[in-house]
Amino acid sequence: MSALHLEIRGHGAPLVLLHGWGLNVRVWDALAPALEVHRQLVAVDLPGHGRSPWRPDRADLSAQLDWIGRTVAARIGPAPYALLGWSLGAQLALRWAAQLPADLHPPTHLVLIAATPRFTAGPDWPHGTPEARLLRMAEGLQSDYRQTVSDFLELQVRGSAAGEAVLERLRAALFTHGEAVPEALTADLALLRTTDLRGGLGEIDTPTLVLAGQYDRVVPPTASRALAAAMPHASLVEIHRGAHAPFLSHTAEVAALLAQFLTPT
Repeated sequence: MSALHLEIRGHGAPLVLLHGWGLNVRVWDALAPALEVHRQLVAVDLPGHGRSPWRPDRADLSAQLDWIGRTVAARIGPAPYALLGWSLGAQLALRWAAQLPADLHPPTHLVLIAATPRFTAGPDWPHGTPEARLLRMAEGLQSDYRQTVSDFLELQVRGSAAGEAVLERLRAALFTHGEAVPEALTADLALLRTTDLRGGLGEIDTPTLVLAGQYDRVVPPTASRALAAAMPHASLVEIHRGAHAPFLSHTAEVAALLAQFLTPT
């Protein structure tokens, strides 16, 4: 199996970083300087994103987590670690905490940014995205995947403080490090559309910090509130004037929240 791309920087207990759909490890560059002083950051390019290869036979959620988990375990060994996921990465982190990948012990802390256990809205889940929108995105990937990703990046910053600057950072991540392959985009969008992790939330006993953007147009803050309420050891912070990527628009505030949460008492 080809190796996934990892970038490691900083010193201290590992903090594993899982990015969102269509992006790559460069999205963490603004946040990293404040974290790497006390943490070893282990940023992963998800399968088919950035500089990581894609394998169609490893496309489902469990197979991707096994691949990511084995890659991380090979680098950090038995060291206690925390896990941070954003958007798609938050869903992976949720599944990781509920059903550990092979060779890994549980994280000591879990951070979920712009997180929801279910992206698609339904009769018993009003906090999601209409399925029709996700199906239109899937169609767009077949006709013009670059435009579809670009439109999604613009949706992420709507309502955000410093929205134009955040959009430029997201675009720069793709320009400098590489875009996701269309096959990975299609497979992971299908995962977002069909995955429902609500059933296992009550069994996750890891201390968890949920960060939501007040004006998030991708994952409504009501979804993050419901998520935090369903987890026995979760707390929620809503970022004022934040959108889908509050760690880029409110970097200092998010860094301070993470430092406080991850520092042993």
